[in-house]
Amino acid sequence: MIYEHDGSRKYLNDQERRAFLMKVESLRNFERENFCLMLWQTGFRISETLALIRSSIDLASGCVVFRTLKRRRNNVFRAIPIPDWYCRRLETQLSVARNTIVDRLWPICRTTGWSIVRSVMHLANTEGSVASPKPLRHGFAVASIQRGLPLNLVQRWLGHARIETTAIYTNVIGEEEREFAVHAWKDFPECIETISRSKSDL
Repeated sequence: MIYEHDGSRKYLNDQERRAFLMKVESLRNFERENFCLMLWQTGFRISETLALIRSSIDLASGCVVFRTLKRRRNNVFRAIPIPDWYCRRLETQLSVARNTIVDRLWPICRTTGWSIVRSVMHLANTEGSVASPKPLRHGFAVASIQRGLPLNLVQRWLGHARIETTAIYTNVIGEEEREFAVHAWKDFPECIETISRSKSDL
């Protein structure tokens, strides 16, 4: 589900996603910035991100290929495209790490990765239950669907076994749905104007 028991969101909205992106550079650590950017623009689970190795990055094709961790079979891989500017950042990171023996892109533990994301959330003034890695994944899914990406494509990117799981994200009210509501509100302009005026007089 994408809502808590009290109705609060489990996903980052567009404003919160934008604020997170703007504060990533505040980390002043190139590799950790790339870690947060990977989560932000792919919808990966944090465990999947931490499991990425050098060969996971296909710079020629502009995508990341990795193992889906929440499947019964261990050989389920999926690929997701990444933008050119991020490819260049990863290429720089890979070139720096070329002479190291560590194959993982981010050789840190899950707790550290979680703390890195939390620190950026704090700088972006995002607090509460949405200030953690999972809402980044949910936010990516909601943003993708609201921008018209096919549901089956979002399903594949997220690594869901059933499309019904991905379809849950369609329950979020987007701008298009709000536009439909606006048309309904316009049926009573005089009443709304009167109510608004009386409220401002208080």
